[in-house]
Amino acid sequence: MARTPARDTDTAGGERLLILSAGVGSGHNSAAAAVQQACGARSDIAEVQVLDVLKVSSVLYRALLAKGYFVLAKDLPWLVDWAYDASDPPFRRRGPIDPWTRANAVPVIDAIRQFRPTAIVCTHFLPAQLLASLLLRGVTDARTAVVTTDYDFQGLWLPGAFHALFVAREEGRMELLAHGLPLDRVAATGIPIAQQFNPAPLRDAGQPPRLLISAGATGGDYAVSVVRQTMHMQSPFTATVVCGRNDALRMRIERLVAPAGDRYRVLGFTSEMPQLMRRADLFVGKPGGLSSSECMAAGLPMVLVNPIPGQEVRNGDYLLEQGAAVRCNSSSTIGWKIDEVLREPGRLERMQAAARRTGRPDAASDVLTGLLDGPTRPLVVTRAAQRTIFAASEQRVVAADLTGPSSLVRLIDSAEDSTVALLQTEELGDLEKRYAASNGGLVLRRERAPVTLHWEARRLLRAILRGDEALPVRAEGLGAPPA
Repeated sequence: MARTPARDTDTAGGERLLILSAGVGSGHNSAAAAVQQACGARSDIAEVQVLDVLKVSSVLYRALLAKGYFVLAKDLPWLVDWAYDASDPPFRRRGPIDPWTRANAVPVIDAIRQFRPTAIVCTHFLPAQLLASLLLRGVTDARTAVVTTDYDFQGLWLPGAFHALFVAREEGRMELLAHGLPLDRVAATGIPIAQQFNPAPLRDAGQPPRLLISAGATGGDYAVSVVRQTMHMQSPFTATVVCGRNDALRMRIERLVAPAGDRYRVLGFTSEMPQLMRRADLFVGKPGGLSSSECMAAGLPMVLVNPIPGQEVRNGDYLLEQGAAVRCNSSSTIGWKIDEVLREPGRLERMQAAARRTGRPDAASDVLTGLLDGPTRPLVVTRAAQRTIFAASEQRVVAADLTGPSSLVRLIDSAEDSTVALLQTEELGDLEKRYAASNGGLVLRRERAPVTLHWEARRLLRAILRGDEALPVRAEGLGAPPA
């Protein structure tokens, strides 16, 4: 493959930002839209494009990924739970992208070549893994960011090459540092959500608490059961029930709550969900990553019902830990559970304060700042280093505790003082034989006869040298994990 020209570092014309998402549920695309919105506040971004990679894939591929997941979540939740845990260890899968995914990625690669972005943000792990292969092959030299969309970090999100990785909370960041990832490449920003520019409405203390019930997210029969149980509550309240695009569900719930008069307001699809959240006192629904983040940013505590096994259960665990949610494991007790929150003096107010502390309303702008002001060269995790990280996670060993030829070391760009590679000690020895410098460091050089290099070393040099002929670096051990 011909070498890609060096990245144009003259940004006088502004950055060209490409945002890649995947329409598996609405959360990934919502995060992409939030990042797109945040671009409007930056004068250094000239053009933005958003691409849902599933929309340009084959119909069968799109159906299996976008719809198959929710079919399994509804009918075989135990399988979703097992698959989440099985795919959680970092770098369990280290081989090339499978042929079917590669074939469906061709339109995405064409879009990248046509748009020639200077920066790319991925809000789903599928395009993040694709971008890693493109960086290593020299197809693109854009800065790339991976932005997770759940509170718990899942191993599928960790690619072999990227510029910045943004996780939802500090515990996820510490997990990645324990695996050996460098401080300068991982940040805890929160999950990107749309910015609300109007001031939050003042809550009238004299009015009864307002419930916001997300019925469309909990499924038909289960949602009806949730609403029915709220009708048995003893505490005063009003409720807005949002049914999304499920018109049949909306009509069922309208008939159900008709005897309650104006206590309930039933809506179909609405674009005013952020405003409804800011007016409500308590949210009832599933702990999806985006909906949970929007609730926290609005200071809206949650009553968690019917979470999808895997990421939603773990999202809920985090919110419970923060004191911003309660969980109801049976729809038959939902009314009692909400009553318990409303009857205890000060409990709702404490949960609202906890939600505000947990919220990260500026996550989208923080992602852009971290990417565009961050290192210009990618971080490459070699295949050998990936094997070490996977083995250490299976053995529950912190990467910094490893010794011997399979232990990890970092290569630091001497000019930018940023980590450009994570590799095994044994690999470092091979590089030192070829690129050792008189000052004790290394000077990586573009090879005139690259065939004499191992293929992994060729990939490493191609990704981090980019258009340069040489790059001075220094090697550092991991040392103790940061406190």
